[in-house]
Amino acid sequence: MLLAHKLALASPYITGDMVEVSEFPHLAAKYHVYGVPRTVINEVIQIEGAVPENALVAELMKVEDDAAMARLKAETKA
Repeated sequence: MLLAHKLALASPYITGDMVEVSEFPHLAAKYHVYGVPRTVINEVIQIEGAVPENALVAELMKVEDDAAMARLKAETKA
């Protein structure tokens, strides 16, 4: 979670929020939180657990790839 917040501080295009799922169980259900941290990018990309910086940045870069985002959105709806 710290890395996501650092990225949010560094870029006006990124926001970071942290939620205590025991206090907001509806959000835990919405985002299928089974472990923490759970990183959600644009409601489509979901990362379970702590990941190295390069892995998180690689996932963030998918936002710029229209085809990848369309595929991920379709998978999310399925």
